[in-house]
Amino acid sequence: MTKYKKHLAKLAILGTLIFFISCSGEYSRTTGWEYNNPENGGFELTPFLEQMTGPGLILIEGGTYVMGRTQDQVLFDWDNIPRRVTVSSFYMDETEVSNLAYLEYLYWLNRVFGMDYPEVYRKALPDTLVWRDKLAYNEPFVNLYLRHPAYRDYPVVGVDWTQAQNYCVWRTDRVNEMILIDYGILDVDPDQLNENNFNTQAYLSGQYEGLVRSPLEDLNPNGSGERKVKMEDGILLPNYRLPTESEWEYAALGLIGNTMYERILERRIYPWNGNFARTGEEKYYGSFVANFKRGRGDFMGVAGNLNDGYDIPAPVGSYWPNDYGLYNMAGNVSEWVLDVYRPLSYEDFSDFRPFRGNVYKTQVRDFEGYIEEKDSLGRIMWRDVTNEESATRRNYRKADNINYLDGDYASSVSADWLEVPDSSTSSMMYDYGNTSMLNDKARVYKGGSWKDRAYYLSPSSRRFLDEKQAKDFIGFRCVMDRVGSPIPGY
Repeated sequence: MTKYKKHLAKLAILGTLIFFISCSGEYSRTTGWEYNNPENGGFELTPFLEQMTGPGLILIEGGTYVMGRTQDQVLFDWDNIPRRVTVSSFYMDETEVSNLAYLEYLYWLNRVFGMDYPEVYRKALPDTLVWRDKLAYNEPFVNLYLRHPAYRDYPVVGVDWTQAQNYCVWRTDRVNEMILIDYGILDVDPDQLNENNFNTQAYLSGQYEGLVRSPLEDLNPNGSGERKVKMEDGILLPNYRLPTESEWEYAALGLIGNTMYERILERRIYPWNGNFARTGEEKYYGSFVANFKRGRGDFMGVAGNLNDGYDIPAPVGSYWPNDYGLYNMAGNVSEWVLDVYRPLSYEDFSDFRPFRGNVYKTQVRDFEGYIEEKDSLGRIMWRDVTNEESATRRNYRKADNINYLDGDYASSVSADWLEVPDSSTSSMMYDYGNTSMLNDKARVYKGGSWKDRAYYLSPSSRRFLDEKQAKDFIGFRCVMDRVGSPIPGY
């Protein structure tokens, strides 16, 4: 977090505390009982001014747009048929996650788990061997790209989808821990080891104590007089996560810069206007606005007049940002998104916050309904919702909805309604390894990269890869949900 953002965060904290003091004397409009009064039960009304912006994030104001194809398809896959959807406001990383940011993550894992659970650290390591090419000499990148300080601001690659997800979880915990330290609720604890590490869900469920400095006052007359932070206090931030495919595409297009009232003046092919990849700015006239492969064997141009300036990925803040202020939403590295790939997802998607990949889970609880103890790494344990728990629901009937309308039993042309299987998998429609490369582990990645031609710079292009595989041209960035009003101050 920059000094400027830290200053803003402290001002927000100060404003919240001042507003909290002014809340005394407020009464319920439905019952007439006074809030924040321990003499009548102590129900607390915690003031909330505005969601703080997490470190590295930019607000992406949501809205409606036409998701899907913006130009003719070279491969004629027809997997991105245009359709109008609505995306809620959210926060997104200004840049891709850099090598430096990922090294900070690896250092923390090694410090906390390295002695007793070294496999945790090893599983998080990027696959640096993705740089190898049977007919090219790329060993310098294998040995140096991740760790050499010359590449510290370059986007991390060799990270598979699962590793990217785990990074988002870790980042959530570190940011929320820092918030509690800034509020004076917790003290810095550099001696955290194994299961004794700060985890947001474990803290909220009472499974983590930490070095308490100044707990909040508990107004419940039957309580101990002190309490931890609750979600209702509005202090902790929502989870960092990977963007959905629709969120990534929406943010990349940056149509907010092409909108007058409710009219989009020009539907973009790329994150900038026009159908070419050079800038029209007088000072930089003709310069490339993204890092991509111009043609066969041409990754950066001719010496003395390099076209995009980089033969491999460029530093994460390079080139021009789009109208949301996001860097490298075209070129540099492709990026993982949250969705499971299906060729007809654009036809099946819901109109609001479209996404394919839902597997509903619930916290593991004992027979009395209390949350189970943490696992050996200090995390709350989760399980899939059972069919019995979902039997009376109208909006879903099972936990795993990845294959809904595309890959489940009901969508298969060979379905035998006299023999309905207990489980729903994609194997009937997508015979993985024989007639198809699709299964429930195929994850979408979006955007062009330093290895791609200009066609893939379009945010509407989509490709997929198994969630356990990695490439030297795929990185990622994180997002966070915007809670409350879509626009600050509303």
